[in-house]
Amino acid sequence: MLKLVKPDKKYEKQYKDMMDEWHNFGEKIVPYSIRRLDYKNFDKYLYGFEEEKNGFLYGGIPATTLWAYDDDRDIIVGAVNIRHWLNEELLRNGGHIGDGIRPSERKKGYATKMIALALEECIKLNINRVLMVCYRDNIGSAKSIINNGGVLENEIMNEDGTIDQRYWIEL
Repeated sequence: MLKLVKPDKKYEKQYKDMMDEWHNFGEKIVPYSIRRLDYKNFDKYLYGFEEEKNGFLYGGIPATTLWAYDDDRDIIVGAVNIRHWLNEELLRNGGHIGDGIRPSERKKGYATKMIALALEECIKLNINRVLMVCYRDNIGSAKSIINNGGVLENEIMNEDGTIDQRYWIEL
């Protein structure tokens, strides 16, 4: 069964396995909150998640990172980062929820379930309308957002030429 768990020392091995896999895969790890510090210094790494609750990452906006833990298999399959409200930058291209699934666990329905669980957390935070953003060419991400009620508002061209799609989910 998939559940969202707070970053904790008891998941150190499972977390490092996920991060090692992601690094070996050679792609950008998302959400940003799980790649910003060196996970090999795990105690310092865990402290970084405490800092984000105080708005350290997003210009004073509190955020919460949770890991998607499959307790049947005893592995962490991904992570979500929930921003408690939006500033101008997050409104443009970050949204309320950033999410990512480790490479070996994609196309198994985890992203859709993980977002559904993150939306439950948003309700607890009194977020009634959730913005999620993904690259236009990330079809899997778009599908998982749409599967959770996401409605495309628009697309925005980034400075690097990539195109973001902005979806709203009413809770």
